[in-house]
Amino acid sequence: MNKWAKRIGWWLIALLCAGIGLALAGKVLGERKLARKVAVPAALLAVTADPARLEQGRYLFNTRGCAECHGAQGAGKTVIADGAMRIDSPNISPGEHSVTRHYRAPDWVRTVRHGVKPDGTAVMIMPSEDYNRLSDADMAALLAYLNALPPVAGTPAVVALPIPVKILYGVGAIKDAAEKIDHTLPPAPPVPAAISPAHGAYVANTCMGCHGPQLAGGKIAGAPPNWPPTANLTPGKGSVMPRYPSAEVFVASMRSGKRPDGSAISEVMPFASLRQMNDTDLRALYLYLQTLPPRETN
Repeated sequence: MNKWAKRIGWWLIALLCAGIGLALAGKVLGERKLARKVAVPAALLAVTADPARLEQGRYLFNTRGCAECHGAQGAGKTVIADGAMRIDSPNISPGEHSVTRHYRAPDWVRTVRHGVKPDGTAVMIMPSEDYNRLSDADMAALLAYLNALPPVAGTPAVVALPIPVKILYGVGAIKDAAEKIDHTLPPAPPVPAAISPAHGAYVANTCMGCHGPQLAGGKIAGAPPNWPPTANLTPGKGSVMPRYPSAEVFVASMRSGKRPDGSAISEVMPFASLRQMNDTDLRALYLYLQTLPPRETN
């Protein structure tokens, strides 16, 4: 009996040591990965602050998730506070603790479109894959609005991740935006804002960070464990789209945050942004989702 107890004890010690070793290795790999340099092009955009461009930039800021994560004034906010995971977004206004006060247009483009900071390291949390396909016109409008933000005092950014997430990031199971983006692609060509599948496909880029590049949904890698899987937006098995038989029903749900039966959709969905989208964007998005090839939920 003592013999078996000793063996079990040694096995437990070995497993504990292996776990500690894995955690340390994952931490080292994650830190090394985050410190890597990513070379990406940066478009030279003509950023002008005319009223029409500023208004388009304001619209994009409020409907594409910028205000959702950085706050209405860009001062930063707590995005996730869940156990060992805490994400406080940075201040992107020119105020105290700003991380962008000295940004020029190429720095904004690298960060927003490519997920790469001015020093060449990757942005860890920001879903730049959602913004990579912004046209030059929309990118310039967004930058014009960002440059016009008044200074607001913020607090330092915080990215505190649980050890399992660090390990998964270190070994490549969780990717940052810079890994997901094809940096060789040219900017998306302008698409007329119309209730059309083409414009809907352009709007749908902002859904990819959560619903996946094929919009088939599933668990968000690295998200808090209590976050539900995202919905399958394709017509495939497990799709939620049959709940929305018309554009009117779909738009009403995006405005209210409720399903047609009155039940609440998860608050993880960025309804503060979605409900500010105009009818053209939401109806075009609905049309585009009808054209997707069927895929099973991830």
